[in-house]
Amino acid sequence: MTEKTEKEPPAGSGPDAIDELRGQWRRERPDLDPAHLDAMALVGRIKRADHLLSKGMKKVFTEYGLEFAEFDVLATLRRVGAPHELTAGGLLKTAMVTSGAITNRLDKLERKGLIERRPDPTDRRAIRVRLTAAGLDLVDRAVVDHIANEERMLAALTPADRTALDRALSRLLVSLGDTHLG
Repeated sequence: MTEKTEKEPPAGSGPDAIDELRGQWRRERPDLDPAHLDAMALVGRIKRADHLLSKGMKKVFTEYGLEFAEFDVLATLRRVGAPHELTAGGLLKTAMVTSGAITNRLDKLERKGLIERRPDPTDRRAIRVRLTAAGLDLVDRAVVDHIANEERMLAALTPADRTALDRALSRLLVSLGDTHLG
């Protein structure tokens, strides 16, 4: 076994696809303000990171027979605490999707035996959604692998990088109006 004399660059160092795109804009439109291109690049990186992280998370969810949206419902019910139940409207508020999308998710999860729906005893118009024992077991197992997968995907970032990125993205979300789940 021979030792390497040159260090390999750390994962995530060097130019990325967005650097290439920004260079193309600079070449084709030198009149555009570089600060505006930097803003475009940052938004592009956020969107590409979301896409790549979603793709990486899909692998774990598939192992559990879930889609991300289904995991999201199960995780939401799990984290609210016992009895792991919310109204369909409460789920809708956390999901940022249409009521039809929530209904489809709930239909799939109910067919899989992971949730149950029942009328709300205090409001005849509302439906309560609860994790079944199988749903609770599945989400408890899946979340462990999900977190490990997220750690793997973020391995290129130092703890200081993670803290700085977390704070910056939090400020961005607040500035965009994302201050609560409802």
